[in-house]
Amino acid sequence: MKKEINAAILILLLSAILPSWAYAQGAGFTQQDRERMIRLEEKFVRLEERFVRVEERLMHVEERLTRVEERLTRVEEGLKSTNLRMEDGFNAVNHRLSDLYGVIYVLISGMLALVGFILWDRRTTLAPVVRKSGEIEERSEKIVSALKEVSTKDSNVAEAMKHAGLL
Repeated sequence: MKKEINAAILILLLSAILPSWAYAQGAGFTQQDRERMIRLEEKFVRLEERFVRVEERLMHVEERLTRVEERLTRVEEGLKSTNLRMEDGFNAVNHRLSDLYGVIYVLISGMLALVGFILWDRRTTLAPVVRKSGEIEERSEKIVSALKEVSTKDSNVAEAMKHAGLL
């Protein structure tokens, strides 16, 4: 940057000096030429000071940019770690869900087994009851038929059977 500034100053000086030599009317510098040179030198000094200030500003901007870049890298690292934590969390949730699916499958199969057991148990439990009720029904029919026979011989039994609705 310094080289460019110095080169620009040199070019400005040469462009200011060369045309004045071409138009010079005398053999040497006149008082006006000297004053003009002094004014030009002052302008160049001011320009150089401005360039120095601009250069300082640019250096400050570069420093700020490096600080911003450092912050961005820290933010990116933080985002990477956050993403890793989120992925770990998602993996843990997926693992828990697969465990939950297993538990649900076990519960459903347990319920189906219980229903099957209940149906089997009901049939095995009801079979003796049905058999026994059949036997009781057969016996009661025999008793009713026996009472009907006795009622033909005994009027008191016939009357009791009529009240009971068996005749």
